[in-house]
Amino acid sequence: MQHSQALGNHADGEAVAYDVVIVGAGFAGMYMLHLARGLGLSAIVLEAAYGVGGTWFWNRYPGARCDVESMQYSYSFSEELQQEWHWSERYASQPEILAYANFVANKFDLLRDIRFNTRVVRAAFQEEDSHWLVSTDAGNRYQAKWCVMATGCLSAAQTPNIPGLDSFKGQIYHTGNWPHEPVDLSGQKVGAIGTGSSGIQVIPELAAQAKHLYVFQRTPNFSIPARNKPMDAEYEHSWKSNYAERRAQARTMPAGILSELGAKSALDVSAEERLKEYERRWALGGTGLTVAFSDLLKNADANETAALFVRGKIRSVVNDQKVAEILTPVDHPIGAKRICADTKYFETFNRDNVTLVDLRSNPIREASSNGILVGSELYEIDSLVLATGFDAMTGALSKIDIVGRQALPLKEKWRDGPNTYLGLMTAGFPNLFIVTGPGSPSVLTNVIVAIEDNVEWIADCIEHLVDIDADYIEAEAAAEKTWMEQVRQAAEGTLYVHAKSWYLGVNIPGKPAVFMPYVGGVPIYQKICEGVAADEYRGFIVAGSFGLRKKRA
Repeated sequence: MQHSQALGNHADGEAVAYDVVIVGAGFAGMYMLHLARGLGLSAIVLEAAYGVGGTWFWNRYPGARCDVESMQYSYSFSEELQQEWHWSERYASQPEILAYANFVANKFDLLRDIRFNTRVVRAAFQEEDSHWLVSTDAGNRYQAKWCVMATGCLSAAQTPNIPGLDSFKGQIYHTGNWPHEPVDLSGQKVGAIGTGSSGIQVIPELAAQAKHLYVFQRTPNFSIPARNKPMDAEYEHSWKSNYAERRAQARTMPAGILSELGAKSALDVSAEERLKEYERRWALGGTGLTVAFSDLLKNADANETAALFVRGKIRSVVNDQKVAEILTPVDHPIGAKRICADTKYFETFNRDNVTLVDLRSNPIREASSNGILVGSELYEIDSLVLATGFDAMTGALSKIDIVGRQALPLKEKWRDGPNTYLGLMTAGFPNLFIVTGPGSPSVLTNVIVAIEDNVEWIADCIEHLVDIDADYIEAEAAAEKTWMEQVRQAAEGTLYVHAKSWYLGVNIPGKPAVFMPYVGGVPIYQKICEGVAADEYRGFIVAGSFGLRKKRA
């Protein structure tokens, strides 16, 4: 294959041409660059941060840690990489995951084709030549036949709309955009808003530093102890001695994680046997409790047995039973929101320097110059930590002015909710690929597995298009509509839709409530994607110098 040549330089305002422009240098963008190079294509990665790592670059808050075991939350494409890298803990911390990302970038010489401190603000399809024109905040422009959005599912931090927040005189920190220099909160009165995954990780760390910590909670969440520990040499060896086999096994499991899936219904065993299994899983730690039985996310009565068990654990850990009741979730099935894994989260509320403020009974009225006003009570604080999550799955894309055929903005097309074909492409936007997009398993899986599978599919697709000299590939509107109906039906068959979660986008004011990820699981999804490609990209329009071919949906 021939590399594209630069059309000009930035000084004269002309675009620089590549075969592929990739937006984002997280795990998806780095792997896409690696595979594009392997195809002999010229590729450039545009990254807003000053380093690689994506969400692990920005989320530097104390206690930030992955909830997938580190032996599995890693690339599988290189056996040499798998053998070479050593994880120090069962669940890797943010600094170690970021170090791993940098190790990969250096090992595969990726940095020379990544432009850091470069935020993409617009990507527009040029119908006259079937190319994308990508513009940055500095006014630089890049042209490419293919554009790959590797912008991540959890990369657009969400700041709550609290009246008067601008008037607060203290420091405000967001877990999704934490400072890169050390933050010392010792001797301070600190407020923390949010008790989702990030809040559950950061709150114990804040409590250990602060003079006093006020935790403002609107929605309590289920959490399981992580039981994190240093990496066991024998355990590490057991993986490295047959990594390929274990990775293959993991891809046969719904979440792409090699785990012990319960085969029985929670209702088909005795209460004693059920309790024994829950206790065993609780002692092991991690999120495996939610797969202890086969129907915990499908049957409400089965789910309630697990929810009751965890509620009981919360009450047994928290000394003040009034506080325990506020911390106990009762409004959603366990696992229907992303289950959390913690390190002494509930124990933190036994500390004398921690106060739980229940926003369900009394919402925040406003922020003032020196604190947070809840009802008529002012909680005076020196610093405020926002653990208020993300505009998930679509937020990073909506921050870019993406324009398809006939000047159609993606924001307009997705006004009533995102629609894609396989989560990989969206009709009206030819040659634009999305990694782990809405309509793919993405956030319901080990996201590294989801990334590898999506990126490899995209690379194979581009290779096919080059081989047949195609001008573009575009999802058919009919195929997209059929797929989104499958995504909806798959979700409706589970308990996921019975929780007001960021899976539905309900944490973002004005965002349409649409269940975004595909819950059918990694094996089913991957089989569908492979089948579409094998059937000459069924459901896609492929156009080339040979004319137009329309694939049946």
